[in-house]
Amino acid sequence: MNFIPLLAQAAPVAGAIDLFGMMVPMLGILGVFYFFMIRPQQQKAKEHQRMLGQVERGDTVVTNGGLIGKVVRVVDENELLVEVGENVKVRVLRQGLADVRSKGEPQKAKT
Repeated sequence: MNFIPLLAQAAPVAGAIDLFGMMVPMLGILGVFYFFMIRPQQQKAKEHQRMLGQVERGDTVVTNGGLIGKVVRVVDENELLVEVGENVKVRVLRQGLADVRSKGEPQKAKT
């Protein structure tokens, strides 16, 4: 057997075409991740922030801890007073709200 002709053959040189051919699928994968994972998550977070900004008196809310109650008073831009039972009121951070179940009409202020 003669091994000399096999050893004398040169290996193919990796060129710019191989690098470009490798980058195209990677960019495609990144595009798919952006449109199916990152972008919807950003839109969902933006919608949640908008919802938190619109919470007002009389709304029925759900906290991240699972408490369901009605907003009695907006203490300041970060806190709400939520009634979770008869004569049971808790102060909740706006960021601690998971959902607004129903928009209620604001109650008239007691004088």
